[in-house]
Parts: sequence; C-alpha cells; structure tokens
Amino acid sequence: MTFVERLITMSTYKPFRLDAPSILLIEDWNQTAKTGGALTAGFTTKNGGESEPPFQSLNTGLHVQDHERHVANNRKKVAEILQTDLNEWVFADQTHEDRIQKVTHEHRGRGALRYETALAATDGLYTNETNLFLALCFADCVPVYFYDPVRSLVGIAHAGWKGTVKGIAGKMIETWKSREGSNPGDIHAVIGPSIGACCYTVDDHVISKVRQLPLQEQDRAFVQIKEGEYRLELKEVNRQLLLHAGIPDGQIKVSSLCTSCERSLFFSHRRDRGKTGRMMSFIGLKEV
Repeated sequence: MTFVERLITMSTYKPFRLDAPSILLIEDWNQTAKTGGALTAGFTTKNGGESEPPFQSLNTGLHVQDHERHVANNRKKVAEILQTDLNEWVFADQTHEDRIQKVTHEHRGRGALRYETALAATDGLYTNETNLFLALCFADCVPVYFYDPVRSLVGIAHAGWKGTVKGIAGKMIETWKSREGSNPGDIHAVIGPSIGACCYTVDDHVISKVRQLPLQEQDRAFVQIKEGEYRLELKEVNRQLLLHAGIPDGQIKVSSLCTSCERSLFFSHRRDRGKTGRMMSFIGLKEV
C-alpha cells in the first residue's frame, strides 16, 4: 500500500482512529481534559475476541445468547487495552427509549459481568466522576458521545430509529442544561459508526415520525426510493437534532463508517439477519 493509499484508508476512520484491532478511539478526545482527567472514548470492532460464530469474535453483548464467559472475557480484554478495571464500568439494559441516567460510583460494575444487574430501561448515561466508564452496546444503531470540558461531563446515548425520533440526543443536552448547568455552546459531540442510508431502508411509519422532528434539512436525512420505501440516514438526523439543541456545528463530528458495509470491522443486526454480536461504545474520565 502506498503512502497516499494509507492516508486515504486512515481518513475513513475519522473522527476515530484504529488504535488496535479491537478498538477505535475518538482521536481528538483521547487527551488530557481540563479537569486533569484523561478522557477516554471510543467504539469496539468485532475483532480480537474469543466468541465463536455467529458472534465471532469480540462480541460484547450479554443478551444475544453467546456464552457468558466469552462475553465477560471479551469485555475484560477491552478494559485491559484501555488500562481500566472492568469493575469500574457501567452498562445499561437498553430498550430503544429515551431514558437518561446520571451514573455515580455507587453504580460501579452494574451490568459489567451479569446482564440482570445493568441499569434498567436506560438508553443514555452520563457522569461527572472520574474512574467511571460508561458503556452501551450496538449492532447498527447510532452511538452519540457527549463531552463538556467546562462542567467535566461525559455521556453516551443509544439512538436507534425509535430513540432518535424520541429525541434522545437533544434530551441529553437539555438534561445537562437543567441539572448540571451546562451551556450547549461548551458541549462537544461525536456521532459514531452505525448503519448508513446506503444499507438502511424504512417505511412510511418511520418517516412520518422523522418528519415531525425539528430538522432544518430533511432532504439530507432521507430520500424516497419508491412508494412507501425510503433510505434513512440516522446519523444525519441526530446531527441536526444536536444543532437544534444548541451545539455549534464545528463541535459536532460524524463518522462515515457504516456498520453494515464494513464487514471486516463490525457486527450488523440488519446485514446478519439478527443473529450477530454487539460492539460497545465507551467513555470515561481517568484520574491522572
């Protein structure tokens, strides 16, 4: 591969970089935060674990009928790569809704090794405490990452089409404003890998919900391909919802990676017809 070809390949990961076969890190965020904590945020690939087909190999989902031991070891491997302790991680029981929960040290370890201990019916997590790592699982839905360096807040949201049309991305911003005193102008957001409009078609029912959202450019969010069928770009819908919530355009970055297209990197619920593993989004502030 030539130098130019390498640069082209590397650029496709933006705003992430492939830090190891198992890990994509948000390049600009994995640096020392103003609080003195080291910000760590990213997304796992499907590579480098021990799960067997159809969950091969770095499945991080405890709810997909994979062997629990394999998933636990996969999660431990990710934690070790990031030089963290899995007992400091917090996972949620995701239900495609818009409930957001603040995480504190009393939640340490919830859902990390046993699914039934995960935070119930929750699709958004945030914290202002160090040495807590927030995690959600994905296999096509949109991971949305949030960071307020002024208030030392980090968060993640799980935005499938249901969570997206319920406005979970904007709700995180409103929650930070009302409960934590955040100024939306201080917040940074990254929209991670998910299924793209290239591979995601929906019906009139879904689009009727999207049309009700405060989108300035609906034509960038979806396109009709035939009667009753549309290509939907969930990442773009969430980007516009973040803009509506007050985050400056220059502080929102969007991954171009499609979980369905990138067979060598990601599981995909739609591509794999429901029998597949899960990637994991993660974010946290370490003490340094």
